[in-house]
Amino acid sequence: MALTYSAGSLVTARGREWVVLPESAPDLLVLRPLGGSDDDIAAVFPAFEDVRGAEFAAPEPSDLGDQSAAGLLRTALRIGFRSGAGPFRSLAGIAVEPRAYQLVPLLMALRQPTVRMLISDDVGIGKTVEAGLIASELLAQGEATGLAVLCSPALAEQWQEELRTKFGIDAEPVLASTVSRLERGLDLGQSLFDKYPHVIVSTDFIKSTRHRDDFVRHCPDLVVVDEAHTCVTADDTSAATQNQLRHELLRRISADPARHLLLVTATPHSGKESAFRNLLGLVRPELATVDLESETGRKLLARHFVARKRADVRQYLTTDDGLADDTLAERTAFPSDRYFKDETYKLSPAYRALLDDAIAYAGERVEEAGGRGRREARIAWWSAIALLRSLVSSPRAAAQTLTTRSAAAIAASAEEADTLGAPLTSDAADSDALEGRDVAPGAATGDHAGARLRELAARAARLEGTESDRKLAALAGHLKALLADGYHPIVFCRYIPTAEYVAEHLDGALGRRTVVRAVTGTLSPQQRLQRIEELAAEAGDDPAARRVLVATDCLSEGVNLQHHFDAVVHYDLAWNPTRHDQREGRVDRYGQRRDQVRVITLYGEDNGIDGKVLDVLIKKHRQIKKDLGISVSVPDATSAGVTDAVVEWLLMRGHRGEQDGLFAAEEVLDTRAARLEQEWNSAADREKASRSRFAQRSIHPEEVAREVAALRESLGGTGEIRTFVRESLNALGGVLRPLPGPDGDFTAQIGGAPAGLRDALAPVVGAEAVEHDRPIPFRTDPAVARGEAALVRTDPVVGALAAHVLDAALDPAAAGRRPARRCGVVTTDAVPTRTTLLLVRYRFHLTLPSRGGEKQLVAEDARLLAFRGSPRNARWLSPEEATALLDATATGNTDPHFGERTMTRILGQLPETTARLEAYGDELAAELDASHRRVRGAAGDIVRGLTVTAQRPADILGVYVYLPDATATAASAPAAGGTA
Repeated sequence: MALTYSAGSLVTARGREWVVLPESAPDLLVLRPLGGSDDDIAAVFPAFEDVRGAEFAAPEPSDLGDQSAAGLLRTALRIGFRSGAGPFRSLAGIAVEPRAYQLVPLLMALRQPTVRMLISDDVGIGKTVEAGLIASELLAQGEATGLAVLCSPALAEQWQEELRTKFGIDAEPVLASTVSRLERGLDLGQSLFDKYPHVIVSTDFIKSTRHRDDFVRHCPDLVVVDEAHTCVTADDTSAATQNQLRHELLRRISADPARHLLLVTATPHSGKESAFRNLLGLVRPELATVDLESETGRKLLARHFVARKRADVRQYLTTDDGLADDTLAERTAFPSDRYFKDETYKLSPAYRALLDDAIAYAGERVEEAGGRGRREARIAWWSAIALLRSLVSSPRAAAQTLTTRSAAAIAASAEEADTLGAPLTSDAADSDALEGRDVAPGAATGDHAGARLRELAARAARLEGTESDRKLAALAGHLKALLADGYHPIVFCRYIPTAEYVAEHLDGALGRRTVVRAVTGTLSPQQRLQRIEELAAEAGDDPAARRVLVATDCLSEGVNLQHHFDAVVHYDLAWNPTRHDQREGRVDRYGQRRDQVRVITLYGEDNGIDGKVLDVLIKKHRQIKKDLGISVSVPDATSAGVTDAVVEWLLMRGHRGEQDGLFAAEEVLDTRAARLEQEWNSAADREKASRSRFAQRSIHPEEVAREVAALRESLGGTGEIRTFVRESLNALGGVLRPLPGPDGDFTAQIGGAPAGLRDALAPVVGAEAVEHDRPIPFRTDPAVARGEAALVRTDPVVGALAAHVLDAALDPAAAGRRPARRCGVVTTDAVPTRTTLLLVRYRFHLTLPSRGGEKQLVAEDARLLAFRGSPRNARWLSPEEATALLDATATGNTDPHFGERTMTRILGQLPETTARLEAYGDELAAELDASHRRVRGAAGDIVRGLTVTAQRPADILGVYVYLPDATATAASAPAAGGTA
């Protein structure tokens, strides 16, 4: 049975008009309300409900608007499009406005029959958005039917939120904490990966044999791997590691040549070339062995690899990129720099005495254990490191470590002791996950030293507070200075007891308007984000209020904190400088309002550890990043060799009088530091060369500029949205006030706006903000904080405003102010003769070939067409001339009765324009077809079978007549005239 209504046609049902969507069947119509969003889609059974074909009604000639009516209606219509007529099928329907540079990975992906990409842009550039753009486009085209995101369990909630709110993809988290609930709802023999097409999977959970095999068998055809560098190993890795388990999982997933695979990481090169090659081998097997120095190798890699620094995209689509002008130039507001300040403190006499006694004890234990066997030596070694790190962290962490059994104490061998002891005491850059790594390690080994450890623990507990703990006192002073300068800092600590101790002592000590909260691994990922939002809400909008977050490294990866915080304090030094970079990257990223992020590093001048770690590791890392503009990792083994030498030197120093041993230890430390610097410099040189050699060159900026221009033509640009928001809010009774700064930002109070608009905005900006008529900030920068609105079409506040304006314009009987109208008559000096402007909505029927068969889609476009004279003898203007009419201002009064008669006459003659409107629709369909072929041009199979046809008739939404101002015309050119 054939469909009564084709996709894209207009029907009337339930008292309103709808657009038929391609998902419809003969007995079930899937409909979207005219001017509505995807949230309003409904299913209608024609057998049980009255469904009739509809034609778009002509405007009411008596419902005349002013000079701004046409522009407002056009923009409101385009904002509401969910399937725009540009070359991308998903961009009109997502709730994020991508930066121009973020389209580059998407364009690269669309040129591959099976998408295989390694996205390695710098921290804070927006790799999640880039991966989401590719995923949403592949799903919209039918090239993919399901999505799996592999990430750490701590980031699963954030991925779920990003996909749902920005891309409209509802994904189910598959975690150790959710799998039992999910499996209870399965049918017999059903896999949860079959039941849920879109999933977010914990890499720690899925690596187990049982779940891994089920996942591989039922894996979706599109997989995104976050922090992909943790899922590969170097060839020289001997012992089994969690990374090897993940690597084996990804090898099996990537073995299917038809599966799309996106690998996402800011650090693809961990300092080991073989690990980088193994990562590339997942993308394409040849990349694991091809000579990347050759032209062939570089071209092959360029099709699959994108890695850009902030400097590459801070200014984009400018003449520096080879473009003719800066018309499409885009500036992305990254912080320009990080201001580093290293602040020292000295131990109090009591703390100095405790540390000396602890070092002496640890040295004795290591020396004694060395004579009892290798297993005992390694257990003692990890216990010593745990003791020393907790002591320089805080008295509370030290007390807990001294009374807790060492994790390595149960080891049956030296190798097992290393496996158990290293994760809790080291800061390896490629560790499995940060979950559980912030607990205070144990130092007790189960021998007869319990009484001595308890005595040390009691002494540590008595040192709490600023009087004996000068590190805490120094922190309070530095925080007060930051707060006085208007900053909102995050204080990063190594251990949970330290974070809780610091937050406890800071609360109430930094001023009554400063809110202090702690977030540690004791909270679930969802609870962590909730506590951060509670902290922000408690501080409120008072400019004098300040926020201080004390956190462990459970927040140092993946979590975006730039909207609430703008400074970082390293209370505890990490023994791997990459961890510092990750911490700072939580606030130093796109969306940070501060041009300069402050970073304070606290270190002990006389504790024997911090100074050497700072000099050898942290400062060297900073210098390389300053020189290259990116972080360069050094192999963990080399870094650990230096910190081990520091500990050996410190323990040897504790044996007073053994100068020969001390000198030997210092010599070992110097040798290892020199080796580290040599390897680091070599890694930096390789990274610099590879960044230059493998820079993204497969997509030229001109190609990006062409698609950006097409998008703005179809969906509107920033200037158009700004004008729409300002004029609409002013017309609806809003009170607008400028905000400081050069960007033209402003606030709006909507207390005087119609109730319908206030109700629509309440869920978006908060019911309390609407009820109390608080100013809503509107900002040019799309990266806005909660409660603010971005001047982009995808912002929910802008969308709600556009829906209200459009609904009011389409309903002449609507009560209240109506900024946009479907017709108008304007007397102006901008035209020499009577000129008519038509706002026409076109719908296009697309057939997209995909691996799953043909995909039927509907695209929408709104265009302005203008003619001079009568419709029968129309002289059609160019698109640029038609658009320019939106800027025409009234220079004379128009009699309402005359205007109505004029409009009635024009509307009656509009059928004469049908042939021109249909011909223009065919031209637009050809352009849409060409744009799809253009962005997919490198793969002929992708576009074979593509068809685009214009739906007829086109809808004339608006008719606006511009009459020449006789007074102005006579004054400027007496001989000028026009046809009536």
